[in-house]
Amino acid sequence: MRGDLLDAQGQEPAPSRKKIDALAGTKRVIVLSGPTAAGKTRLSLELARILGGEIVSADSVQVYRGMDIGTAKATPEERMEVPHHLIDTHDLSESFNVVQFYEQATGACREILSRGHVPIVVGGTGFYLHALLYGPPQGPPASQEVRQKLEEDIEKFGTEAIYDKLCSLDPDYGATINHRDRHKIIRALEIITLTGKKVSEFPKGHVPSRPKEFDFRCWFIYFPKEILFSRIEMRCDEMMTQGFIEEVEALENEGLRENLSAAQAIGYRQCLEFLDSPRSDEDWEHFVWEFKKASRRYAKRQFTWFRREPLFRWVDLDVYGYQKALEMILQDYESRY
Repeated sequence: MRGDLLDAQGQEPAPSRKKIDALAGTKRVIVLSGPTAAGKTRLSLELARILGGEIVSADSVQVYRGMDIGTAKATPEERMEVPHHLIDTHDLSESFNVVQFYEQATGACREILSRGHVPIVVGGTGFYLHALLYGPPQGPPASQEVRQKLEEDIEKFGTEAIYDKLCSLDPDYGATINHRDRHKIIRALEIITLTGKKVSEFPKGHVPSRPKEFDFRCWFIYFPKEILFSRIEMRCDEMMTQGFIEEVEALENEGLRENLSAAQAIGYRQCLEFLDSPRSDEDWEHFVWEFKKASRRYAKRQFTWFRREPLFRWVDLDVYGYQKALEMILQDYESRY
């Protein structure tokens, strides 16, 4: 490991400019993911300070202006210190999908590399990161209206019933996915609705192999769930004290409810339901409980998703800590291979 990482005052020394210039030709891109509340922002900022990096957000909601507290955006001060991309790029009246993310994120990485800086892609949206690594998915762009209707059907009839519907329309594709994989079921029916074609008729999408343009160095940082869930609940409480409800009320006036994707984001959906309630003490307690429960479930889904991503190396922060994780990522970045 980097035994020289800290100087006598405990500060990270400036990296060798010659070393970074030599690595720039490799087009290396650091990808840092992990479940919500694992500390991705903290670690990414340290990496950027040491390497001369710029951060590219891989969060499906941080693109929207005003959605700050509930998405745990880096602070304005942090964004002044380290350049950030794909944050506050869209109004709520605008849609944003995985194809746009792929195009804008790859463009940002090219620009950062052209300046001799290090792209550091940070976020927990597995679907977006998969697209960045292997290319955007086949099929038409997502439709908020169609997806909302399918979500309502699943809530009304259950996932397995909607899966059976998919199998009746496209049995070949249905046989390739799990009957409880809500995301794939919805996307498949969305494609069928929008195109009138079976998913199985589309050309096979991206194949998991390392793309040629960038050398992605992928990391998944995490805490064991018993520790992580405690951190998640603390973060939810902190968001409340930071003015999360007031943020949602302001966004509601700007059209949050009309943006179905943003309105369904964790925390925002539960808060909108609370704002629609009589706002009694019981309503408040229910809101906080549902917010924390949804956040824990999202973390579980993130663990499940990234177990299927072969390029990611996992680092247990309870075992290694942030400093050792930082050393591991830096050593890998500066290695010859």
